[in-house]
Amino acid sequence: MAFVAPNGWTEEGTSRTAQIMGTTVHYHEAGDGPPLIMLHSYGPGTTAWITWHKVLPAFAKHFQCIAMDLPNFAKTGPIIYEVQGSVHKFQAQMAMALMDHLGIDRAHFVGNSQGGQTSMELAWMWPERINKLVWGDGHIDIGPGMYLMGTGFPEEGIRASMEVGRGATKENVRRYLELHIVDKSLITDELVDYILQMETGRPDLTEARGKVTRNSEGYPDNAREMRKITAPTLMVWGREDRTCNVEIGMQALNLIPDSRLVVLKDTGHWVPFERPAEYAAHVLTFLLGYENFSGGVSSERVAATA
Repeated sequence: MAFVAPNGWTEEGTSRTAQIMGTTVHYHEAGDGPPLIMLHSYGPGTTAWITWHKVLPAFAKHFQCIAMDLPNFAKTGPIIYEVQGSVHKFQAQMAMALMDHLGIDRAHFVGNSQGGQTSMELAWMWPERINKLVWGDGHIDIGPGMYLMGTGFPEEGIRASMEVGRGATKENVRRYLELHIVDKSLITDELVDYILQMETGRPDLTEARGKVTRNSEGYPDNAREMRKITAPTLMVWGREDRTCNVEIGMQALNLIPDSRLVVLKDTGHWVPFERPAEYAAHVLTFLLGYENFSGGVSSERVAATA
């Protein structure tokens, strides 16, 4: 079972590990240039590789790409910690610890779903560590009352993910994927088996996730903090996202000062997986600088984005 990048790169070939914060942190590294930290989607069995492998070669032509498995996902962990306010703060701290380990002071951040929310929260908590921010298909933690599409709370995709978390089977993994991906031809037996194996193959990570404690109640209101984000921001959202509704992206557009929003129709929660060519085109144009696309992109102009 293997998902191969368009240029032939494999999950094993780009795999790296580091001992950080008392545990093993797993990540994929590829490319040269200004550093780009990539944080992956939410959901049982999700990994940095399955989220990013389709777009990694395109990004690696211009950037040193670091795609990290988040705490207690894939091959990072096990680690037991206490949530202070938001789980994304701890995820951001681990990303910055990996940056320190690799000697990276500042980087662009690209995240989807939970990885997007983590990147967005990092942008206001530690603005000195981020250059440009790309995120989407995440929550913005201003409470369930703002979700306008009537899917309920937690949303359909979250409820399906929770069912898999209580006991993964091929049937409920497929149901969870069908709520995350609009193009059903992408939900192959191979993908179902991959997610099932990643969810069940590391009992130590499952145990650690169950022991993570929360020192917070409900949803913190992040609206005031989001207005403080100074990093130029691009949000990319799936119009048919049934986990983090597109209205969240519209609300975030209103809150983040230097921001723009791209919405892809007939697209769900896993945008980089489902629409890799469009995703890469929008994100690279933003990261490399809109002004650089009138006459092509030179290596000197790319270096200037660092």
